[in-house]
Amino acid sequence: MAKTRLEVNISLDQPGKRTGDILMRWSNNARPLGVYLMPIACIVGKPGPTALLVAGIHGDEYEGPVVLSRLIDEIDPERIDGRLIILPAINNPAVLASQRTSPLDGCNLNRAFPGDPNGGPTDMLADFIVSVLLPEADLVIDLHAGGKASIFATAALATRSDDHDLMQANLQLARAFGAPFIWILGAFNDTRSLNAAALQASVPMIAAELGGGGGADPTQVSIAMLGVKRCLSHAGIISDALPEPVEPILVETRSSADNVYAPTSGLFDRHFSAGDKVKAGQLAGYIRPIERLEDVSVSFHFAVDGYVLAHGNRGYVARGDMLAMLVCDIDK
Repeated sequence: MAKTRLEVNISLDQPGKRTGDILMRWSNNARPLGVYLMPIACIVGKPGPTALLVAGIHGDEYEGPVVLSRLIDEIDPERIDGRLIILPAINNPAVLASQRTSPLDGCNLNRAFPGDPNGGPTDMLADFIVSVLLPEADLVIDLHAGGKASIFATAALATRSDDHDLMQANLQLARAFGAPFIWILGAFNDTRSLNAAALQASVPMIAAELGGGGGADPTQVSIAMLGVKRCLSHAGIISDALPEPVEPILVETRSSADNVYAPTSGLFDRHFSAGDKVKAGQLAGYIRPIERLEDVSVSFHFAVDGYVLAHGNRGYVARGDMLAMLVCDIDK
C-alpha cells in the first residue's frame, strides 16, 4: 500500500462484502487521542474491473450518500464480475455536520487534490484517494448535488482529455449514466478536483450533479441509482437488465462571465429553474429590497443563449452570490 497516514480496517481484496472504516488520526481539542472514521465498503465478486464509487466529498450533499448506502445493501458479491470500493461519506466529519467544508480544518475536499499525506485532514483524505484508491480503480463515479446553497440540473460530468481513448471512455461512462445533460469539463475545470486527479492518473471518471437543497430528493436518488447501475453494467461488473439512457444534451462552460451574480443584496426573486433553456437578454429575475422598502428592485438578465445548469438556493442573497450558472451547447 502507498505511503499514507490513513489506515483501512477491512480487506479490499478478499471475496465477499465487507464494511468498515478509514481511520484518520487527527489530534485536536475534541479528539486528542482518538480517530476520525470515514465509512468504507468493499464488495468483491468474480474477477473483473474495479469501480471506485464516491459520495460525501461535500458534506451537505446527501443524494450520493443515500444512493451508495442503498447499493451497499443491494449488491450481492456472488452476482458481480469485479470489485466495488464504496465511500458513501468520504468527508464524514462534513457529512455529520451537514456543511460543505470540513469542520476539522475548514477546507473544501474537492479543492484539495492531489493532497498531502503530511498535511491537514482534508489534504490527508485527498492524498489517500489519489495514492491508495485511484491506482486500484478502472473507473470512478463521484456523486454530488447542489447542497444547501444551490440547485443543479441533473448532469453527468466528463473531463475533456487530449488522450482520445480516455476522452471516449469518459464520454461513454457519462452517456451510460443517462442524465439529461453531459457537462464537458475543460479549461474552467478546477485542477484541484477529483475529476482532475483522475485525469492525471488516466482513470476514466464521471461526476454527477443531482439537484440540491441540502436533503436527499427521492427523484434524484432514483435517477442516480439507475445511473450508477448503468455505469456498472457498461463496465461489465453487473448484468442487470436496465432501461436505455436518454440522448443527452452536451454542454460546456464557455466563460465565467456568462454566469449571473447578484448585483446587490436583497430577496432573490427568481424567474427561471435549473435545466431551463434561456436566451440572451431574457429577464432572469429581480433582487428586491427588504430592509429599505423604499429602495428600487433591481432586475437582472441572461447575457448569453444557453442552459441554466444551476442556480442559487438562498432566498436572501448578498452582492456577488451566484444566481445562475450558464452553459452552452457543444456542436455535435
